[in-house]
Parts: sequence; C-alpha cells; structure tokens
Amino acid sequence: MDNEDKQAIARELKLHAIVLGAFVGTMWVAEIADAVIFDGQLNQYGILPRHVIGLRGILLVPFLHGNFPHLIANTFPFITLGWLVLLRDIKDFFVVTAISMLVGGFGVWLFGAPALHIGASGLVFGYLGFLLFRGLFERSLAAIALSLIVIFLYGGLVWGVLPGQPGVSWEGHLFGLLGGVLAAKWLPKRQSSL
Repeated sequence: MDNEDKQAIARELKLHAIVLGAFVGTMWVAEIADAVIFDGQLNQYGILPRHVIGLRGILLVPFLHGNFPHLIANTFPFITLGWLVLLRDIKDFFVVTAISMLVGGFGVWLFGAPALHIGASGLVFGYLGFLLFRGLFERSLAAIALSLIVIFLYGGLVWGVLPGQPGVSWEGHLFGLLGGVLAAKWLPKRQSSL
C-alpha cells in the first residue's frame, strides 16, 4: 500500500468519524439539553401513533431519549453498526438511514402502541437489518462474511422485535429492521466494496 492509498483511507475514516460524530453528538446535545434545560419536555416530540402531531416525530425520534442510560444503550450499537454500513459507501449510509427512519417511523405511527415512542434504536435495528440481509441479496463473499460477523456480534438483538419488555418500543425495532431489509434489497450491488 503506497502513501496515496494510506492518505485516501485516512480521509475516508475521518469522514466516517465526522458523519457518525454528527449524529451521535446531536443525540447527546439533545439529551443534555433535555435533562438540564427542558426537564424532559423534548420527548413530547417523539412519535405519537395515529395522531397527526405525532408525524413530526418520524424525523426527530432518533435524537430523543428517555434518559442517559437509554442514550448510552443506543450509542454504542449505533456507532458500531453505523460504521459497518459506512464501510460500504457513505451515500448508502444516508440511504439506509433515511429508509430506516421513514419505514420505522411510519410503521410505529400506524401500528405502534398508544404512547410516545423515542430513541435511536429504530435506526440501530435498521442498520442491523441492512447488514444481516445485504449478504443474502448481494451474494458477494464480502457481504456474506460481514453478515455472518454481524449475526455473531449482534444477532441477539433480533429478539428486540418481539413484544415483551414494558416501556420498550418493539414496534420501532421491528419496523426499523424492516426498513433496513428494504434498503438491503433496494440498494444496488457493489462488487468492490465490503
């Protein structure tokens, strides 16, 4: 690997850090502001199923969390799975993010329990769905290998799409995952990327 290749990789990794840092930074700033300034009132901007006002939450929900433990629980898988999506292509990251937010958000709005739904876990599950099913749809050795690695590391998350834990939006998990699967099916195949 020559110096030019190393510089290109360094630029790409820096861009990944900026993209993920912007998302995660926004989540943390929003939660700090919510805790310190707004006394938890920002959460009212989440998704409220089957109420017109709840539609605004579709775009805001990934940046709203119930408390710091909730945010911490979403931060690490968001960074890990988000970065694995970024390894494929930065444009694909934004497409997967948009599809997961829209499918996940509208799914929750249409079918969710009558409560406020907040948190970035819909995106986390969207990235998970994309990475798990990309190998199936793309059928390249690299994509299949990455899908197997993701199953090994994060396969246990799939149980989060089932109802069972009070106060957890399993609907957000389920519809976010479906959004990721749709993105994996919809995005074009890439032979040269991960």
